[in-house]
Amino acid sequence: MIQDRQGNPLTGASPKAAELFDLSCRRFARFRGDPIQPLDDAIADSPGFGMAKLAKAWIYVMSTEPGATAGARRILRDIEKESPPADAREAAHFQALHAATMGNWTEAGRSLDLWSASHPRDYLALLAGHQVDFLTANARNLRDRIARALPAWDKLPERSFLLGMHAFGLEEAGDYPRAEAAGREALEKDPDDSWAHHAVVHVMEMQGRAEEGRDFIRRRRDHWAQPDNFLKIHNWWHLALCHLELGEFEAALQLYDDEIRAGESPIAMNLADAAALLWRLHVIGVDLGERWDELAEAWTQHADGRCYPFNDMHAAMAFIGAGRRNDALDLLVAAEGAEAGEMRDWMAHTGRPVIEGLVAFGKGKYADAAELLFPARQIYASFGGSHAQRDVIDWTLTEAAIRGRLHGLAESLIAERLSLRPGSRVNRAFAARAKREQ
Repeated sequence: MIQDRQGNPLTGASPKAAELFDLSCRRFARFRGDPIQPLDDAIADSPGFGMAKLAKAWIYVMSTEPGATAGARRILRDIEKESPPADAREAAHFQALHAATMGNWTEAGRSLDLWSASHPRDYLALLAGHQVDFLTANARNLRDRIARALPAWDKLPERSFLLGMHAFGLEEAGDYPRAEAAGREALEKDPDDSWAHHAVVHVMEMQGRAEEGRDFIRRRRDHWAQPDNFLKIHNWWHLALCHLELGEFEAALQLYDDEIRAGESPIAMNLADAAALLWRLHVIGVDLGERWDELAEAWTQHADGRCYPFNDMHAAMAFIGAGRRNDALDLLVAAEGAEAGEMRDWMAHTGRPVIEGLVAFGKGKYADAAELLFPARQIYASFGGSHAQRDVIDWTLTEAAIRGRLHGLAESLIAERLSLRPGSRVNRAFAARAKREQ
């Protein structure tokens, strides 16, 4: 029986196809290089290689883009019609993928959890499961999924990549010292591990170590900013956040122009980073010129109110910034026609009040914005993103409370922010302005 590098069966694969599958997984883990081409080559070599087809579907669906998600569904339909799962591993991945392609991410993550409990060396299951936990904002499982598997990887060369994933989970769970230690250990073993680098940067962001974070990101640029690095724009975004916290607004905007939108990437994740940065700058009063127009137009290919509400929130920011408020509200209309399921629930419970709150903020109805955003910001195991990404909701809420002269709310939110990042120039500016408004 042909196996992958971790000893898992690869039914229907030739030795060459197995090597290509392992290459795809390595690229997936490193966020470098095209992970799809090796899978296409493996399928061409071994047409009955089910895990290669399933891996391709995972990469598609985790893009959280409607078009790619439809492509993942087509792959599953073809598998079901032409070559049903040939073994227990394929069946487990097929079941989890079916849930994911229907927008039921929590169910998908749970299915992978159960499979990984008895097959902790299934690298693809851990890579996909970790991203599912990120997409569902499941901080506990971001940490614990990897912790459960780590003992089985003691002697495997890819263990360092699990350390990087565990580092990110520890950070999202608030265990910052252990997160940084795990991330740095992973980087010692492989300096080009972009996810481990990203985990350490998140720790610095959450601890308010903006100057150290800025310098760390800059110093390690050769390890994460390669042309074929899928995370490079996201890491540029993190550098921009450091500049914002340090009051270096022009530097943050320069990164937007020179790196984040220089190539006008159509990838949803990169569009979300761009929107989140522009919106933060917009909220604190930086003149953005016509930048919103290009970004809003780019979002029209992905924002549908149904596939992934976390993306729709960022699309709404771009639409509002570009003066296209009706397009933002149309996302809510589209969501009403979505099939019953987790994404529809996320939009109803979180996406709708957040988008309506952003629209209200754009209209200058700050008290209304605060009323909508305050309850919606409490996000646990739903809606998606990291603490750093979702902080844009709190930025907007704090600014709305100040502009709306909701003095008690503004003071309490600012106290909360200062307790977490006392050195933040943004937070201190919030405090100074709130005092002047009294």
